[in-house]
Amino acid sequence: MKILLFGIAKDIIGTSSLLLKEAEKNPKTVGELKKLISNKYPKFKTLSSIAIAVNSCYAEDKTKLQSSDEIAIIPPVSGG
Repeated sequence: MKILLFGIAKDIIGTSSLLLKEAEKNPKTVGELKKLISNKYPKFKTLSSIAIAVNSCYAEDKTKLQSSDEIAIIPPVSGG
């Protein structure tokens, strides 16, 4: 499972992508993925709202995940 990170999420985790290996317990839903990342990177919990895209489509916490999915974590952005 490949996870792409953008903005402050990338800064918190320290890389622009993560690859969950088959040996790890892959999360079954987007909600489980958020918990897994928050447990491994506690500062991730400070993000007030994030968007998650699964295979280029925005997803909700209940969206099911497959090991072959490409996931993007998109934190809130501001502009001017």
